[in-house]
Amino acid sequence: MRSKVRAQEKARRRDQIVDLLSRYGELSAGQLADFLNVTVQTVRTDLRELDELQLIKRRHGNASLSTPAENIGYLPRTSLAQDDKCRIAAKVAELVPEGASLAIGTGTTAEEVARALINKQNLFVATNNIHAVLALRANPSVTITMAGGKVRLRDLDFIGAEAIEFFAKYTVDIAIFSIGGLAEDGAILDFNQDEVRARHAIANCAKQRILVLDSTKIGRAATCCDGHLADYDIVVHTGTLSPTAMKRCADQGTKLIAV
Repeated sequence: MRSKVRAQEKARRRDQIVDLLSRYGELSAGQLADFLNVTVQTVRTDLRELDELQLIKRRHGNASLSTPAENIGYLPRTSLAQDDKCRIAAKVAELVPEGASLAIGTGTTAEEVARALINKQNLFVATNNIHAVLALRANPSVTITMAGGKVRLRDLDFIGAEAIEFFAKYTVDIAIFSIGGLAEDGAILDFNQDEVRARHAIANCAKQRILVLDSTKIGRAATCCDGHLADYDIVVHTGTLSPTAMKRCADQGTKLIAV
């Protein structure tokens, strides 16, 4: 039991480090220790492990997030903000009625949502996310159709031209998708134009669009800026959005659900 508690504390602290670096850009081990109220030695151990996972980079005694030109690997991302993703997924599952037709996008949060839908009956799911297919395979009542084309092996998904053409063939009840990062004003960020185009294709095929956003994405830099939170119907999120972003969402009728 104690080892489980320690592991949970470590995971939570690691999420906090990533969140702090996304907000401040670069911090020393001492500054992080002050923020987290732990010893510098504890932080240095965390930073070394995060560096090995390629989540951060260390230079001259300071730490920062890995280059925003490319997202971090899929497996390391699965260990970030796990509690956040589970809460988001549970809430999204509440919003999905039995027998609904869905489009599910890429990413670890989308995978968690697929896992949370395991007991929903008679769903139709169109997706470009192999992880989502694997998460739903234990649901015998679900019908799944999947995009084709070139597999992005590091993420096990499809984001090329074939995926865009695939989603254009469907009209579904609900689209569920995530993003790479979120600017202070609520602008949506992704790591490349293929991800942007795939997100648009998924969103455009649905009557209702649900964006899922965990706290580590807020303030996280990425290279491509396209769209705003307020472009979508519902945003299910953890963490704190800026007043500017929240006001624009309110003005444009976007429903924000903090979990």
